[in-house]
Amino acid sequence: MKITKSPIIPQKSTLVSIEAKHELDKEALCVFAATGFFLDTDSYWKDRKVVPPASTHKYDTAGNYLESSPWFSWHYTPRDISFKEALTEFTTLFETIIAEQTANHKVILPLSGGLDSRTQAVAFQHLGKKVQAYSYEFKGGYPETKIAKTLATICDFEFQKFEIDKGYLWNVIAELANINGCYSEFTHPRQMAVIDAFETMGTVFSLGHWGDVLFDRGAPEGLNMEQLPDYIFKAVVKKGGLVLANSLWQQWSLEGTFEAYFRKRIQTLLDAIAIDNVSAKMRAFKSLYWAPRWTSTNLSIFAEKHPITLPYYDDRMCQFICTIPEAYLADRKLQIAYIKARNEQAARVTWQAHKPFNLYTFHKNQSPHNIPYRVVNKLQREIKKTLGTPYVQRNWELQFLGKENEKELEKQLFGNALSGLVDVELTKEIYSKFKHEDAVYYSHPVSMLLTLSIWLQNNKDN
Repeated sequence: MKITKSPIIPQKSTLVSIEAKHELDKEALCVFAATGFFLDTDSYWKDRKVVPPASTHKYDTAGNYLESSPWFSWHYTPRDISFKEALTEFTTLFETIIAEQTANHKVILPLSGGLDSRTQAVAFQHLGKKVQAYSYEFKGGYPETKIAKTLATICDFEFQKFEIDKGYLWNVIAELANINGCYSEFTHPRQMAVIDAFETMGTVFSLGHWGDVLFDRGAPEGLNMEQLPDYIFKAVVKKGGLVLANSLWQQWSLEGTFEAYFRKRIQTLLDAIAIDNVSAKMRAFKSLYWAPRWTSTNLSIFAEKHPITLPYYDDRMCQFICTIPEAYLADRKLQIAYIKARNEQAARVTWQAHKPFNLYTFHKNQSPHNIPYRVVNKLQREIKKTLGTPYVQRNWELQFLGKENEKELEKQLFGNALSGLVDVELTKEIYSKFKHEDAVYYSHPVSMLLTLSIWLQNNKDN
């Protein structure tokens, strides 16, 4: 017998075969259509499942999967410690993990305008690590790279700027589908636009994924346990996602309604998490089901070029979080205090989520303090729009809009592959609403139809 063990938050999914009929799991596909990720252990097929996180897995001598059992369960067991003590523990743990993960390597650090990579940056600077930082921004969008470059200069890192250009997707979509297996739609992993540049930048990635979930409140203040399932439902279903999922559910004549099915699954998964604190329970739910099936899916793009490390994914970090009072985790308190203590200059750089304020002034991001910035920002965007250069906020705007993009998109949506699974009239209806009614609302269902089309082309013989 062979036994393997999956981390608390796996970096990649492991698919195994189970005893079931080899056919498409259409209920799972509807969830995928609504949310952009597969839930729990689901895959495209009923006889193929993903092994659960934080579990041990048994296989027979022939390598056939037998069963899984958890070795760790998320919990909320806050210790009676001061904030200063929690900060000291976090500092030691975080820097230990960072040092261990990147020992004897030149680090490649994606820097953003947020806090997760900034926390890594000041840790690397404190440890004296050699770092190649980089950042990217959308062509015609917010100049995010300015914040990253400023941080890199403060920390004495090498820095490279990238601009995500229009229509890059169509040249790399086949490669991307092979890398992520079509388990994520294609407009989120913008790193695919610059993947070849990673080759010579360093020898190991240090990625900041999931820090914003572990080190913030898990649920809005005042939310109670009875409201949590509805909150999750609304949080995971993308704009336009419910429209597509409901339509597919009806087209495939599945039992009941999609919404009832999905809400029941959410409730069942929540019931299995033995945590009484709403915020901690929500964080556990995200870490069990969002992180492995959504966040981790496109980590494989980085791994194509170099080994990847994720300090916030480390088992020790997850276990640490379970023992820290929610009041210390809420509103990014620990990360902010850590950055201020380690590098005051880095803390004074703009925090993109609260621009133009920084880690000392972000509490002013409310009326009347933020009105001047908001007025100027809106005016600049309106001027750009008038001049024919609209402000770009999302990757799909660069990949789906414009004549050349439309040509490539339509080729995929209306080819023979998708029509075998999705009614052509439904595809036409969704695409027409995207083009003529509300591009923002219908961008997700269009992207999901594109994903299904590419997956079908790659799996036509299965």
